Amino acid sequence: MTTANKITIFRILLIPFFIAQVIYYEHHGHEWHRLAAITSFAVAAILDGVDGYVARRYNQRSELGMVLDPLADKLLLVSGVVLLSFDNGPHLDRLPLWLGITIISRDLIILIGWLLIHHFNQKVTVRPRWTGKVATVLQMATVLWGLLKWNADWWWWISLGAAVTTGVSGLLYVLDGIRQMSDSPSSSPTVRSRE
Repeated sequence: MTTANKITIFRILLIPFFIAQVIYYEHHGHEWHRLAAITSFAVAAILDGVDGYVARRYNQRSELGMVLDPLADKLLLVSGVVLLSFDNGPHLDRLPLWLGITIISRDLIILIGWLLIHHFNQKVTVRPRWTGKVATVLQMATVLWGLLKWNADWWWWISLGAAVTTGVSGLLYVLDGIRQMSDSPSSSPTVRSRE
């Protein structure tokens, strides 16, 4: 268990606390719940960069970390986007539904593709791209912007940027997956022997 993996596990443990604080704020409107939600989300987002730095700087990359790190990102972002997509009454503005649909659809398509490639190829090669990193940053900014209750017009534009980069990164992952499946012997047509 490396230090980077311990940081990632701590990030995952922050997620239920974050969810609880947003839900309590939506129901009761007490500002300290919103501040606790903002703090826990921001700490988890900052630690995303910290665990990556620790893994690279101290050569602590591991197979467990390669699974846990993106899982922590997805759980944090999807929970934030889903919570802000609900009608939260007078306490929080509602995130555009198309952003939540884009993010969740992309992640489901990537998961299904990963399972298919793993099943047929036994090995999945995932190449992180700058579009995915930009999408993650914009998604985090969108959730924080909504929790901070900043200018709604800017929030819409940040949400649009997050949706576009999420869609583009998803398309690039799909194209990578198609290439990997095309290179697999299992994707070649089977030749029937004539009897």
